[in-house]
Amino acid sequence: MTEHEILRIIAFLERVRSPFQDMIPIAEEDPSWNIILYLMKQSLLGTPVTISTLASVAKIPYATAMRRIHEMIAAGHIVKKPARDGGRTFVLLPSEALGETFVAYAKRVKSLLAETFGMRSNPEEDEAFYFGGSYFAAQIIPPPRLIESLFSGKRELRFLLNDDNYFHAMSNMWADFRNNISSRKNFDLRKLPDLHARVIENSEQPKSAYDIVAINAPWLGEAVKKDVLLPLDDFIDNSTISPLDFHTSVWSMGTWNGKQYGVPIYCTIELLAARKDIFEPEGYRYPTTFDETVAAARHFHNPARGLYGIAWNGGAGMPVASTFMFLMACCGESILNLPKSRPFFTVDKASGEQLRPHVLCEAGFNVLDYLHRLVEYSPPDILTMDWDRRTTAFLNGSTAMAYCWTVRAARFETDIGSVVRHKVAYLQQPRGPAGTSNNPIGGFLLGIPRNLPKEQVELAFEAIAWMASPEAMKAGVRNGFPVAPRFSVSADPEAAATSPIVSIVDRLAKRNMLKSWPRPPVPEYLAIELALGTEIHRALSGEVTDRQALENAQARIDAIMRAAGHY
Repeated sequence: MTEHEILRIIAFLERVRSPFQDMIPIAEEDPSWNIILYLMKQSLLGTPVTISTLASVAKIPYATAMRRIHEMIAAGHIVKKPARDGGRTFVLLPSEALGETFVAYAKRVKSLLAETFGMRSNPEEDEAFYFGGSYFAAQIIPPPRLIESLFSGKRELRFLLNDDNYFHAMSNMWADFRNNISSRKNFDLRKLPDLHARVIENSEQPKSAYDIVAINAPWLGEAVKKDVLLPLDDFIDNSTISPLDFHTSVWSMGTWNGKQYGVPIYCTIELLAARKDIFEPEGYRYPTTFDETVAAARHFHNPARGLYGIAWNGGAGMPVASTFMFLMACCGESILNLPKSRPFFTVDKASGEQLRPHVLCEAGFNVLDYLHRLVEYSPPDILTMDWDRRTTAFLNGSTAMAYCWTVRAARFETDIGSVVRHKVAYLQQPRGPAGTSNNPIGGFLLGIPRNLPKEQVELAFEAIAWMASPEAMKAGVRNGFPVAPRFSVSADPEAAATSPIVSIVDRLAKRNMLKSWPRPPVPEYLAIELALGTEIHRALSGEVTDRQALENAQARIDAIMRAAGHY
């Protein structure tokens, strides 16, 4: 359960109780209820609460309220914490036990509401229903034509999506009782490797089992080569989707050889997260280079206190391959010999010598040197760490810094168990030697399988257009997912205020610092990723020297590209 859900449940409880107090003459105020509700709400918002303020919201005589608060402090329900001014004043917080009890209560309320609206068949499945107020609003109800088409045809849309926090929340939104474009049984959510396998397997069938599929951006070249997706240009031209509302780098994630095969549903940027509550009390500068990042990791690294310098993806295969590619970009290089400086050049236009591997180079050695130095100030399991584990390591306060995708970093601000909430500085990628801050962009595209029956295609696209609309994307941002790829959403004051991530991504986009070439979406991407991830991991594990690892990776990728007939 996220803090957004809990805050909305608190707002719901406040609104439900208010009419009772107003309409029942003999109703008395419940000071404990008022105190706990207010204290939990302000704690989630990160707003300091003084004892006098808490007494005023109890809505009983001041002396009686103070006595009740002191009783709750003595019982351990409320804890006192010195204020930041260093003086004798203090602020009040809910105790850990009270917080856990209230969360359990909020989950029960959510569960009962879900049952009331007929949302779930199993009342114990708390996470199957997302209590998000904004997506119940009228402005994101599907357009009438879409609703009419679904109900008149007596069919539901079927989705194949990535198994991540974004698509989990969005599937709940799309299946809620107001939208009702599909039931949860029609949302097939799978982890990345299994998702890729299922997308390819489905494309080989006579008839698609799904109306809409999610494609990881680096898979686009392969998806086009294997004829997985239907071109969407004709539909886009006659729809409300405006490509100009998407940053060029984002929109081009779905473009191949001049045709649009997917609509970006979310974009995610790899940034560096740093603990403000650790850096700022010491006046320590946030790092902007590889060397400064190592120095900061060294400075804050203190395993005896359970604090490590930095978390990053060091696991073999896909995790460390992505790390290596992103850091190569910060050294100004790609893993392929791409003409990165040419204006408007995209990977789909590359051919011949441009597709030769480019890992056995000075930038490759610089990246490995950087990673070796980071290992020393990372958690002991760093060489098995992936996206989920690095997110958890930072979220639970185990590391001072972490490289992270913004879609996962959203948990830092929304997860009820986060100890870094409202304490994170989101920084652009530190630059490497002779490099710049190239911030890799990733995300997912919504596409239509080429083997979907023709009579179902128009409805599938209409659903995509609604899901990618500014209104639906804004709802996602307000519900804790600051990854909307549209300028109109980032510019919305209400959306921008939900998370500092919205602003930094928008700023980087407008400065043209978001890049898709660090993970070139060539048809051979997954084979390249595996070769690179294996060899780089061997170097970091000490099995081979850095030179041998880069030579091996260069040779393996060269063989892959030769076998594909690129040169």
